[in-house]
Amino acid sequence: MNEVGIDSGSSLHTVESVGEAPVLRPVSVRAKCSSNVQSTPEIEKKYVHGVYDAIAPHFSSTRFAKWPKVSAFLSSLSPGSLILDAGCGNGKYLGLNPDCFFIGCDISAALINICADKEQEVLVADAVNLPYRTGYGDAAISIAVLHHLSTESRRRKAVEELVRVVKKGGCVLITVWAREQEDSSLIEKWTPLNQRYVEEWIGPGSPRVRNPSSPRILESIPEAEENSAVEQLKGLHANSSKVKSAEVMHPISLDEGHSLPTGSEKGYPEQQEFFVPWHLPYHRAEVSGASAVALASGLAKKDDKKGSVVYNRYYHVFSEGELERLVSGLDNAILVDRFYDKSNWCIILEKIS
Repeated sequence: MNEVGIDSGSSLHTVESVGEAPVLRPVSVRAKCSSNVQSTPEIEKKYVHGVYDAIAPHFSSTRFAKWPKVSAFLSSLSPGSLILDAGCGNGKYLGLNPDCFFIGCDISAALINICADKEQEVLVADAVNLPYRTGYGDAAISIAVLHHLSTESRRRKAVEELVRVVKKGGCVLITVWAREQEDSSLIEKWTPLNQRYVEEWIGPGSPRVRNPSSPRILESIPEAEENSAVEQLKGLHANSSKVKSAEVMHPISLDEGHSLPTGSEKGYPEQQEFFVPWHLPYHRAEVSGASAVALASGLAKKDDKKGSVVYNRYYHVFSEGELERLVSGLDNAILVDRFYDKSNWCIILEKIS
């Protein structure tokens, strides 16, 4: 057993040696829940963690294409670099650069098992409480993860963790789903959270932990309200100007006074909280008893027309400038690039101290 760079607050400290290569096996990491930021809200447990555990094999089978911008970032890193992938999913980016070393983590044990079966170095961990020593990695990535965190404070903490675990001079790439989608028709398939839900869960701009005394279950918005919301959201693409990717990296120091357009100034709808469906085919659902449990508990529903079990995943989609504002005020990192790619807002940070 060999010691690795795992924070002492975690329950994981060692890895197995397979031949000459150390392999991190999927084990549960007990997060320190000393604050509301680190205490996982029920919405994430139910509509993120629970869903991805249930759909993991099918989800993994659809996740194989590498985004060019992510691939370019990973390929640009120096040989021998240690890269930390926080929210690695099925591990499609692990090992992309053969000259670098990769360690992945994800909150879904089911997805981590898929990675482990491919002999990738992975562990189960929470994005807001990464179990690595400070300054452990040379670079870190967080691809399509932050939009599953349900409060601004948790999203901010996840960014701080990504910066903490890389060395001075190391870079962090973060991507999130954009509210300004290239294909606005996709939004019609999403369920905006209804007013009752908003009143029960949403604080200033973000969901909060629901009052345990509330007996209500989550509901989709009424059809009339949904149609109205969809019509409003259809205007997103038409109203938005084409966003061009930044071709050259340039240092941009962010401070407390820095602000960028929010999107609302251009007449965009304010809706940012959605349930995004995942259709799990019946023949896939039969592989695991998780779907039967989900149907019985109301977490999922049947769609006989499409022959699938439908799960809802929670998303907070980011408006233009929101990701930059989220990282503003960091005293140990600067923003060196920002771009829009495949309906995602993306940034690259460099740790400066």
